[in-house]
Amino acid sequence: MFKNYIWIFLISMVPLIELRGAIPVSQAMQLPIIPSYIVCIVGNMIPVPIIYLFARKFLEWGQDKKVIGGICRFFLVKGTAAGEKMQAKAGRGIFIALLLFVGIPLPGTGAWTGTLAASLLDMRFRDTVIAVTLGVLLAGLIMMAGSLGLFTAIFAALGK
Repeated sequence: MFKNYIWIFLISMVPLIELRGAIPVSQAMQLPIIPSYIVCIVGNMIPVPIIYLFARKFLEWGQDKKVIGGICRFFLVKGTAAGEKMQAKAGRGIFIALLLFVGIPLPGTGAWTGTLAASLLDMRFRDTVIAVTLGVLLAGLIMMAGSLGLFTAIFAALGK
């Protein structure tokens, strides 16, 4: 069973998959939901300070390199677009926008993209970590509810 927790921990750290993929995997492995939720949150949050402090510098450095230039440009464009989208919709409420961007589990959103966007927008480190943490907690709750069949039960009760 410990090996399965290691798997979901590592899956939670993978960009674009994160805990949004790891929580359903934990349920497919029939792991208890609360310990899985905690493990996935920790795994999803470990890269955040590293992304904030180093990703922008690395991507800017690597964007014109032969082997890694394409992927660096891809992430710079994706992070910049996400940051501009958040800023346009939020103005001064960028903290809430970041929290919701990370917290609503849609493709292309999450801790990695949100942290990169915050870094590109020069948000303060502390504010970024708090907003991303709250967003990851929210995304985890949504994925946990979905994995437990809550949404299916609600739709069934509503007759849809």
